Amino acid sequence: MAENNLQDQLYGFLKANSAQAFPAQTLVDGLRLPDDNAFTKVVQALAALERVEKVKVNDAGAFQYNADKEGVIGEFRANERGFGFIRYDDNADDIFVNPDNTLFALQGDQVRVKILNKGDGNRGPEGQVIEIMHRSREQMVGEFKLGSEYAGFIGQIVLTDKKFATYDFLVKEGGMVAEDGEVVVATIEDYPSLNTPKQMTGTIVQKIGFKDAPGVDILQIVYNHDVPHVFPEDVLEQAEAIPDHVLDEEREGREDVTDQSLVTIDSIESKDLDDAVTVWRLDNGNFHLGVHIADVSHYVPEGTPLDQEAYKRGTSVYLTDRVIPMLPRNISNGIASLNEGVERLAMSAEMEFTPDGTLVNHRLHKSVMRSHARMTYKGVNAILDGDEETREEYRELVPMFEDMQLLHNALSQKRQERGAIEFEAPEAKIIVDPEGKPTDIELRERGTSERIIESFMLAANETVAMHFDLAKVPFLYRIHEAPDSERVSKFLDFVKALGCPVKADPEHIKPADLQNIHKYFAGKPEEQMVSTMMLRSMQQAKYSDQPLGHFGIGADYYTHFTSPIRRYPDLTVHRLIKWYEQAGLGNEAQARYRDDLPVIAEDTSVRERRAVDTERDTDAMKKAQFMEDKVGQEFDAVVNGVLKFGMFVSLENTVEGLIHTSNLTDDYYNYDESHMALIGQRFHHIYQIGQPVRVKLIRVDKEQSALDFILVDPAAAPITDIKVADDRKGAFGGRGGKGGKGGKKPNQHNRSRQGDKNPKKGQPTDHRAPKQDQKRRQQHK
Repeated sequence: MAENNLQDQLYGFLKANSAQAFPAQTLVDGLRLPDDNAFTKVVQALAALERVEKVKVNDAGAFQYNADKEGVIGEFRANERGFGFIRYDDNADDIFVNPDNTLFALQGDQVRVKILNKGDGNRGPEGQVIEIMHRSREQMVGEFKLGSEYAGFIGQIVLTDKKFATYDFLVKEGGMVAEDGEVVVATIEDYPSLNTPKQMTGTIVQKIGFKDAPGVDILQIVYNHDVPHVFPEDVLEQAEAIPDHVLDEEREGREDVTDQSLVTIDSIESKDLDDAVTVWRLDNGNFHLGVHIADVSHYVPEGTPLDQEAYKRGTSVYLTDRVIPMLPRNISNGIASLNEGVERLAMSAEMEFTPDGTLVNHRLHKSVMRSHARMTYKGVNAILDGDEETREEYRELVPMFEDMQLLHNALSQKRQERGAIEFEAPEAKIIVDPEGKPTDIELRERGTSERIIESFMLAANETVAMHFDLAKVPFLYRIHEAPDSERVSKFLDFVKALGCPVKADPEHIKPADLQNIHKYFAGKPEEQMVSTMMLRSMQQAKYSDQPLGHFGIGADYYTHFTSPIRRYPDLTVHRLIKWYEQAGLGNEAQARYRDDLPVIAEDTSVRERRAVDTERDTDAMKKAQFMEDKVGQEFDAVVNGVLKFGMFVSLENTVEGLIHTSNLTDDYYNYDESHMALIGQRFHHIYQIGQPVRVKLIRVDKEQSALDFILVDPAAAPITDIKVADDRKGAFGGRGGKGGKGGKKPNQHNRSRQGDKNPKKGQPTDHRAPKQDQKRRQQHK
């Protein structure tokens, strides 16, 4: 039974019998679950309901519907026009909140919402914020401006974060003294209220540096996202006390694999090398694959300052010119990095695959290993491409790399057969000078070696997850649930309209169904558009204590085992492997981590999203800075997002920007939601996702990471016979029209999902909205 479904059943039963309280065992018996772990799953579901205050526990330990806390708990997503949306469930429509019912909640606040109406097929649910449970922001970051028109204040802070740019932040006396132009951090002492709905006040507690000083622009984004980036002294002291080599006593209980031909394969600039691999052919013709991962958990004991700081960070954050590591560098780049020629402690997954890529045997164990070569993707690609000089340099390893390619081909074919979906999207590397100014944007190419390592890491992650799922013990998984049936249905209707023969059932969609659609459009003009829409129909991958599988790669079992230097979930998985090896698989052993895993899963998922958002915003800002001196130039671009207020375009170097409808001057354009298109009223020109266009850059705003473009030749756009109603009759929307197809108002959910719920998408000059698709690609696995 799915985790959410079990919670829904329990909540529905307790609500229907709200006058009574029930012991957990009574609820287990009533559900008649066949699973041996039924009691555990019910208790976990009840604990999750208790955390969001849907149920309460009485003094006898029995569970009861919590009538005092009626309503839905979710995250508030603000719009600059005053209304907002509540996201509370990946499988449910967001709840619209009109400006009078927000209780002055801010972007990201956790709120309790009373449902005013449930909506219907044409509009989503509507609600009223009745309680702000947790503020997403206790501090604000921005440029200090000395002086204020408001009495009693010494100045104000210009908030560059798009989500808060419409608010005034007034600075009181009593904090640090800043100079005009300094970027500062201030605590929020007074939040927006009935008397001051667009105002916050506070005092300065930290100065980051002057606005134009090198690196301050990125630091401002780091502070805006509240990313921990300075290690406390006790953490550094603990890290510095760790030896820089493997001690003799640390070898005890570990298998010595130093004689195996292990190699690391990473990018040239990588310094934290956490995985080494080897492949050889067995006498029976099968492949042996060894994936050996740095044993970070050995150096980060649970509950220590080092562990607590790693948990707080959750993941390393990779920014344009720096890395904010999860662990201090003497660990991540030192004793836990699998550097060439030195012994290191490892957690090993050794697997046996048939020539067609079928797993037939595996073993997980602790080890001592030594990397025989520090290989780069570029070097291995040269070997596999036949470069004689590189092949001669590594002649002893060349046969292994060729076997690696054969095994990768088999594993890749297996994934394709089960329906795994691979999206080929360009990735960019922003080159900066010593002052942090971007000088170029290079496109990363994924060669065979990159795909080999991806295949091997996927294989190890699946094997570890399968091992512990079949053992039926508490464990931490990386899950990617099947898409919501409503979103899938809309996507299937969309591709059917493009001529794709679809036989899939939206209620029981399979990865192979989407893979077949992807194949159908491969190489066709609509390919990019369909890929983008497919990504948007999918859910976001996350961590869970429930083994729900990974839809995107078509895997029944999946976890994150391979990157403990930079991800806390992988560190947790290593601890679990060691614990079950030491304590066995009995009930007593299972109890140790059972209650912690749901919390770890939730917290690390949140911190992963924080890191992705920080990386995305930094890239967007640096790309805007790179384009500042290119205003007036023309570029080839592709439409990668279409909304009522305009269309987003992406250049060949991955820079993105907006063509607002006000800049489409050749005609009046109506938005056709069913085709995700802008269609001219008079001349019937159409613009859709994936369509190539020639554009001219007319404005760059680095502060808001925003670029504005215009079309160079509007007459070159294709003409359509699609009929769409004129939307200029109402009072809402761009240029005087109502919103969307059929004259829908902004509070109607099917329009809002396309952008108004996210203030980043609602601003005419904000080019970052399509980044959500890149974010989905990053979180796809």
